[in-house]
Amino acid sequence: MSRVEVNTPAPEFELADFNGNIVKLADFRGQKNVILVFNRGFV
Repeated sequence: MSRVEVNTPAPEFELADFNGNIVKLADFRGQKNVILVFNRGFV
């Protein structure tokens, strides 16, 4: 996946929440502000 520039819309994606429910970015579009934080894990 290519890098997303600052102040541009994020590409659509979906992830599981802590309860295993699928959450899509589109579920929040136009309703709330969303802050995305990705933490890199060390392997």
